[in-house]
Amino acid sequence: MELVKPSIGLIFWMAVSFSIILFLLKKFAWKPILGMIKEREQSIENALAAAENAKEEMKALQSNNERILVEARAERDQLLKDAREIREKMIADAKGLATKEGERLLTIARDNIQNEKMAAITELKNLVASLSIEIAEKILKSELSSDEKQKTLVNTLLKDVNLN
Repeated sequence: MELVKPSIGLIFWMAVSFSIILFLLKKFAWKPILGMIKEREQSIENALAAAENAKEEMKALQSNNERILVEARAERDQLLKDAREIREKMIADAKGLATKEGERLLTIARDNIQNEKMAAITELKNLVASLSIEIAEKILKSELSSDEKQKTLVNTLLKDVNLN
């Protein structure tokens, strides 16, 4: 049973050796170990703070990205609206210009038609007058081919002049 119940001398020497080891550890090892533990604790706190900062930055970036996305969509919608308005204005301007040009060409065509019509009427009148003169000339030549017919015509004309 000696192994189960230690003697007082053994307890004394164990206490002395434990005290010496404790003193040596406290003197030489305890401060570096505590310093390393403090340093490790500080690095863990810094890492947690950096992680928290990164988390906050991510939230801010996400919020900023959402805001930029909303602004980009609004700008895109505005650009599309402006493009539609410009397109509609260009189409309206082109239609107006085409209408004016069509009216101008129609007016020019009407004027040309009127001028051609007047020229044709004038030419027709001249042709009718020329034909009438030729017919009258031929009739007069045939009627006045003899001297006696000429004298009769002159006498008739003189009587008509005297009566007027």
